[in-house]
Amino acid sequence: MTITASLVKELREKTSAGMLDCKKALEHTNGDIDKAVDYLREKGLSSAAKKSGRIASEGLVESYIHGGKIGVLIEVNSETDFVAKNAEFKEFVRDLAMQVAATNPRVVSRNQLTEEEIEHEKEVQTKKVINEGKPEHIAIKIVEGRMEKFFEQVCLLDQAFIKDPSIKVNELLAQKISKIGENLVVRRFMRYEVGEGLEKKEENFAEEVAKQMNM
Repeated sequence: MTITASLVKELREKTSAGMLDCKKALEHTNGDIDKAVDYLREKGLSSAAKKSGRIASEGLVESYIHGGKIGVLIEVNSETDFVAKNAEFKEFVRDLAMQVAATNPRVVSRNQLTEEEIEHEKEVQTKKVINEGKPEHIAIKIVEGRMEKFFEQVCLLDQAFIKDPSIKVNELLAQKISKIGENLVVRRFMRYEVGEGLEKKEENFAEEVAKQMNM
């Protein structure tokens, strides 16, 4: 079934969930609005969207060092200091710090990428598709798919969660918002790696972190 803009709009009005989440829910349920509502509720995306506009100015800065080779600082905000001291919130922030160490994203979310960066990547992918000799009628879809892969690589919230690859980090965030009952915002992070930018022997420290998270 074709998922129309009006169908997405209707689901968004019912749930207050994000446009992309609504589209994904409708695709998952083959356009069934009622099932899509349930899907969003199960994922914690419906109630989380209603909290997303609330100000989050408290929170936690977490650090993570892996083997003295990779270091991460990450700031995640909450609405209250009470939640910032919550054990589940602290574990969530810790997991995100380890995710950054393992996957090395560039930004928190795709809206932090400039239009120039996105257009440049789209141009590169378009040229690659043309050079591969793909038919024009499927080229656009191929480029769209590769752009999603690009966002998954460089944007933390678009990445599959290392501890549970069946969900993305933004879905995990929505679940935590729904469960904890406050708006939570992944604000910023910084990642350091020993010798970064210098010529050195190839060592996959990120893979080590990923293995540790799955232990």
